[in-house]
Amino acid sequence: MLIAGFPAGAWGTNCYLVAPAPGEECVIIDPGHQAAEGVEEALKKHRLKPVAVVLTHGHIDHVASVVPVCGAHDVPAWIHPEDRFMMSDPEKALGRSIGMPLMGELTVGEPDDVRELANGTTLDLAGMEFSVAHAPGHTKGSVTFRMPETADIPSVFFSGDLLFAGSVGRTDLPGGSMADMLESLARVCLPLDDSTVVLSGHGPQTTIGQERAANPYLRQLAADRSDHRVDPNTAPRRGM
Repeated sequence: MLIAGFPAGAWGTNCYLVAPAPGEECVIIDPGHQAAEGVEEALKKHRLKPVAVVLTHGHIDHVASVVPVCGAHDVPAWIHPEDRFMMSDPEKALGRSIGMPLMGELTVGEPDDVRELANGTTLDLAGMEFSVAHAPGHTKGSVTFRMPETADIPSVFFSGDLLFAGSVGRTDLPGGSMADMLESLARVCLPLDDSTVVLSGHGPQTTIGQERAANPYLRQLAADRSDHRVDPNTAPRRGM
């Protein structure tokens, strides 16, 4: 399997291109702010043909390049229905008034073909399987994508802004909820094998085992979900 990732734009959002191998069809995950050029460079370098864009959530730093990328390659974009409005109305998602400048000249809107993600479903794209888990907390429509383990590679988990190396996504923007975040972490992340590779929306690669041992949120959830709660004022959070 080939995974080509790069940080893009003002927020350093990780965009990923996933394919069975060079020269094959691929899936693009989270083409955010100023990601279109990097996507085209990766497509050319690895001789890839996109078949879909999939989105972990609707914040502008993850979706800003969806329209040009989908338009250039005539592919659909997949997003959870509760975050779909953010593609056309990013200011509302950030608690801003309509018409206020947002990173200058950004063009927002939906691509021609938008499809909605559902919890517990599996996307069969480019000869690969992506298991979808609804994981609210950072936004109401946040999702994760997990690829199954094979004989050659461990499972790969695209966590969006749910889980980072040593941290989790912020919950103070509209639609965010610390209670939902903790529930999603416990339900979606804790059951995964320690060997699962975590590719998040920001920052470096990690594994579930590393986060189970060192991430303050997962450590407390794993220790005792009912009696010990994470204090959001003492543990770090990231994301836009």
